[in-house]
Amino acid sequence: MREPAADDEGQVVRVVGRRQSPAPGQPPSPVAREAMGRMARYRTRAPKGIFVSRSHEEANRDRERWLVEAMVEAASGMGRDG
Repeated sequence: MREPAADDEGQVVRVVGRRQSPAPGQPPSPVAREAMGRMARYRTRAPKGIFVSRSHEEANRDRERWLVEAMVEAASGMGRDG
C-alpha cells in the first residue's frame, strides 16, 4: 500500500509494508497461481516476431488491425478466455 507523505519540496510517495516472498521450494499460493494463469491466457493478438515497417503509419495500421481482430474475437466469444 502506498501512502503519500508531504515534505517541504512537494509530495513524496512512501511505501507501507513489504511483499512477502514464499520460502524457496514452496509452490505459489492459489491466489498467485490464478493471477499467473490469467496473465498466461492474456493475448495481445500481435503475432510474434520482428516487424520492419516503411513508416509509422504502416506500423500503426498493422497494430490497429490486430487490435480489431482481437476485439471481434472477444465479442464473438471465440477467445480463449470466453
